[in-house]
Amino acid sequence: MRGGVRARLDRLWRIAATGFCFVVFALFGLSVLCVFFPLFRLFSSNDVDSRLRVRSLVHRGMGWFTRIMVFCGTISYEVRHAEKLDRHGLLVVANHPSLIDVVLLLSLLRQPNCVVKASLKANLFTRGPVRSAGFVVNSDGPQLIDECVASVRAGDNLIIFPEGTRSISHDGILSPMKRGAANIALRGRLALTPVVITVSEPMLGKGQPWYRAPQRRPHFVLTVMDDVAPPLFEGHATDEGESGETGMQGRMARALTRELAALFEREICWAMPEPRAPGERAASCV
Repeated sequence: MRGGVRARLDRLWRIAATGFCFVVFALFGLSVLCVFFPLFRLFSSNDVDSRLRVRSLVHRGMGWFTRIMVFCGTISYEVRHAEKLDRHGLLVVANHPSLIDVVLLLSLLRQPNCVVKASLKANLFTRGPVRSAGFVVNSDGPQLIDECVASVRAGDNLIIFPEGTRSISHDGILSPMKRGAANIALRGRLALTPVVITVSEPMLGKGQPWYRAPQRRPHFVLTVMDDVAPPLFEGHATDEGESGETGMQGRMARALTRELAALFEREICWAMPEPRAPGERAASCV
């Protein structure tokens, strides 16, 4: 009985702590929009310099925000092979089981950039970092691929979630991967750096409200894999199809996307614990 009461109190605390963390995140977003970005523009010689300052601020801010989440007992996490991220000009691709994923990645990558949904550019609490840091918006149209290639070549560490949305399930079932990351790699002849993210308990997954805290504190594991080099692609795609792809590039992008999906599914399956009941493990792990 005493253990059950303790578990309920712990869950109630984590619900309150999660709400507190959302407030902290919202205040950070507003401060970037209303305070820091105007100051950076005032004391920077050009827009590029001010964007780099904001990205550095976002990197440091997400680092502090992660420490707050850990201190409050909202999450715990570990990063395996983090030294592989200690570089510039990375094209980072990751699976997307939780809203926390982007926070953790932004805290780990210096000079980060990110492909984000257009809705985040309009949101009161996220438009400050998104606009002032010059993050790439996925509704930018045909120039999206070239913009991403230019970002990586300029030394940014670009984060992409190929699923395009949060995963179907935290048990290893991925949402279908889009070909955008593969097209960027092929067009720019850029290696991809996969980061496999697993979480012990579902938290802030697709359709999961913040107040529905899991029974136990979620533990995130981020595993940085070896780079995946794309096959060489000669030529330029026209602005057709899913990511401006056509012909040979389209076939190569589909093949590379299947390779990435297989890598993520395999690594997630290996990281998952044994199922507690028949059918609990994802079908892809059987």
